[in-house]
Amino acid sequence: MALDRWIALVLLGICLIYGYTAFFTMDENLAPFMRRNPIWPSTFPKVLAVLGAACAFVILIGLEGPQKPPKEGDIDYRRLGDYKIGQAGALLGLMVAYALLLRPAGFILSTTGFLILGSVILGERKWVTMIGVSAVAAGFVWYLVQEVLGIFMRPWPAFVGV
Repeated sequence: MALDRWIALVLLGICLIYGYTAFFTMDENLAPFMRRNPIWPSTFPKVLAVLGAACAFVILIGLEGPQKPPKEGDIDYRRLGDYKIGQAGALLGLMVAYALLLRPAGFILSTTGFLILGSVILGERKWVTMIGVSAVAAGFVWYLVQEVLGIFMRPWPAFVGV
């Protein structure tokens, strides 16, 4: 079976689990007044689960149409070792670390660290530029979210006390 069908099979399984959760477990604890609403909090997850499962099923059974020869620049699943899988994995790990450090380290420190380490993983070596741009970008985004939108985000770690 081709790589795209294996991926479709995995995505079909994820969509089925997500759909089961959306259809059978999300609405159990709704308040009585919410049960009479035409749109529930689970409506969008239900639509996503059905559409995702349908798309994965179409790919799985092979209704994509005639196969075209690969063009220059297309990903060849037979040569996955030639791509920079390590960089992609490192970036995914960095994203997980960023999500876990967002609350304890504060927005500005964790975002600045994420941007600096992400640019190092991608190959940037101009340290002064990386640190400056990352700090300014993190501060600017924090200011927009905190002051302009009015959404509280802890800028510094909790032990700083600011």
